[in-house]
Amino acid sequence: MDGHDAEDPKQNTADMTAFVQNLLQQMQSRFQQMSESIVTKIDDMGSRINELEQSINDLRAEMGVEGSPSDPVTPSKPKPDEVNKEEGSG
Repeated sequence: MDGHDAEDPKQNTADMTAFVQNLLQQMQSRFQQMSESIVTKIDDMGSRINELEQSINDLRAEMGVEGSPSDPVTPSKPKPDEVNKEEGSG
């Protein structure tokens, strides 16, 4: 019986080690899946932001707004086309 009692703690330690290793592997796998999901969502958001910026730039071009998107729009300054139309009508 002494030999059997000596093996139980070793077996329990081996079982506990295997359990902990399995648990750590599961946690690592889930962490990897979450990381990939987050990276995918960030990439999607980046693409959507780029599309939004392009749409804004297209709208600005259609409206005839000049300058970069970061420049404030100054509507009080007449464009050369508008000045020519006013001169021609007068």
